[in-house]
Amino acid sequence: MTEWKKICLVTDIPVLGSRRVTRAQGLDVAVFRNDKDEVFALLDRCPHKGGPLSQGIVFGTHVACPLHNWQIGLCDGQASAPDEGCTPKFSLKLEEGMVYLKTAELENHATDLVRPIAGPARRTATA
Repeated sequence: MTEWKKICLVTDIPVLGSRRVTRAQGLDVAVFRNDKDEVFALLDRCPHKGGPLSQGIVFGTHVACPLHNWQIGLCDGQASAPDEGCTPKFSLKLEEGMVYLKTAELENHATDLVRPIAGPARRTATA
C-alpha cells in the first residue's frame, strides 16, 4: 500500500474554499485552500454541532462553520476562544502542485465520529 493518496491538484480547490474527500468508512475529509495557496485538511465536522466545515467560509488560516459561525483553526482543528473543541486534522503534503493525504489516516483516523442528527426532540408518550 502506498503511504500517500493523490487527492487533486491545488488548483482544483477553490481559493477560500474546499473540496470534500469521501472515505470508505467515517465522515468525509475537507481539504481547504486559503488566499495564499496554503492547503489544510480537517474532518468535515465542526466540534460544536457537527456542521459541515467544507461549506464554511475560509479566511486566513481559519474556517467559519456555516451553522453557528464557530471559527476553527485550519492548522490544528481548534475552535477559537471563547469557544472550545477540536476537530481532527489530517496529514497532507504538496508535491508539484498535487495534494496528497496520508493513506493510513484516510482509512483509520476519526472513523468512529459521526455527524449529529438534526431534528425535533423526541417526545415520549404520556399515560
